[in-house]
Amino acid sequence: MRIAPRIAAALAALLAAQSAHATHPGDTILIASDSTASTYKADRYPQTGWGQMLQCGLSSDVRVSNHAMGGRSTRTFLSEGRWERLLGEVTPGDTVLIQFGHNDQARNKPERWAPAQTDYRNNLMRFIWDVRTAGGTPVLVTPVARRSFGPDGKAKADYPDYSGVMRQLSADLHVPLIDLESLSRAWLDKAGADAAKAYYLHYTPQDGIAAFPKGIADNTHFSEVGARNVANLVAGGLKALNLPISAKVLADRAALARTTPLGKTSCQ
Repeated sequence: MRIAPRIAAALAALLAAQSAHATHPGDTILIASDSTASTYKADRYPQTGWGQMLQCGLSSDVRVSNHAMGGRSTRTFLSEGRWERLLGEVTPGDTVLIQFGHNDQARNKPERWAPAQTDYRNNLMRFIWDVRTAGGTPVLVTPVARRSFGPDGKAKADYPDYSGVMRQLSADLHVPLIDLESLSRAWLDKAGADAAKAYYLHYTPQDGIAAFPKGIADNTHFSEVGARNVANLVAGGLKALNLPISAKVLADRAALARTTPLGKTSCQ
């Protein structure tokens, strides 16, 4: 059957466009996490997740598939079928970043709660096993720090038991680890408690932020600048692991090192 010239041209253009955006096997990074890494719609700006900004630290042929969702723990990521959906995307050579802990420790929310040494540990082991079975590379990412400072003026580790389990699993099962808790605490220490407010959601009604007309004081979730900087920490940690995907992490990550907001969540 002969295809009309206009249809043939349209199909060729479509295939060319698809090829331009295609990645090679192993050039996909998938993210399993919570609200700190989520992708937010424009009407939530300046709230931004580090997973939303990670692409800006990677070469253009890398695809980021961000499955992070607010309020999720390892327990609910499994029970809601989110892990199965993510796993269905994994192809041999892909990298899966796994960061949980913020919601796993919520004893007052039984549907989320996953005690560190039992359910949380077991769920992480399942994640590791599943990704490896699919031919991918799991990378554990310890929970990012909140804007939480102790009497000594140093940023605190609010999830030490959960980070400890991740570090132990990394050592026992030879799983690559990005110790984001330690990296982000050092980042906050350098800024100091007052300056660190700019990294989180701290706005007054007078700031005129449409997403937060009554103002907000949130020490867990990130502003645009905060998310960029945390994404930079994750990208740097990924590059230091010397995995195949590490070569695709940019050496110059200016879009993630901004000290002032761009006013949008694009790379430039």
